[in-house]
Amino acid sequence: MSQFFQIHPETPQKRLIKQAVEILRKGGVIVYPTDSGYALGCHLGDKQAADRIKRIRRLDDKHNFTLVCRDLSDIGVYAKVDNTQYRLLKNFTPGPYTFILDATSEVPRRLLHPKRRSIGVRVPDNEIVRELLGELGEPIMSSTLILPGEAEPMTDPYDIRETLEHELDLIIDGGFCGMEPTTVVNFTGDVPEVTRVGKGDPSPFQD
Repeated sequence: MSQFFQIHPETPQKRLIKQAVEILRKGGVIVYPTDSGYALGCHLGDKQAADRIKRIRRLDDKHNFTLVCRDLSDIGVYAKVDNTQYRLLKNFTPGPYTFILDATSEVPRRLLHPKRRSIGVRVPDNEIVRELLGELGEPIMSSTLILPGEAEPMTDPYDIRETLEHELDLIIDGGFCGMEPTTVVNFTGDVPEVTRVGKGDPSPFQD
């Protein structure tokens, strides 16, 4: 049965943040708030935890996880970013965007796109996530909390607990954080390509 933490969205309690990070480090699967809804997350190098997320969402091996990063310096470890891309990312992070970039060798092979060495990265504008990532010291491997057969992500932490408490190690209640997914921008081609329009304004990345 999962633990349930109510964490203040503006002033996260340090004690609960530390406990949440310990759960991640021990192989736990957590649900946590972002700036565009709730997400499933686990430790970057933990295959068993990633497989649990795939089972919860009934995903196949082609599913791309996203690396949720604290800031641009984190992104630079796991993705190749040229000067033009860096300027764009600097202007639009933190925010409700997912950026597809060419991956560095730091990214575990199983996280990469099966045909291209690319990875999705994002920096949410959410204080709970910032505190989690600061304490963890590395990105969280994440996937939007959308259950099989559903079109919209789950938004109510109490509904999440009722539905998934036996499949998770921790649910963080950070209040309502929206239900619109991120805007996805692919930077692996010659020019940026918006592949999904969501909460983030797509116009800066379109001709």
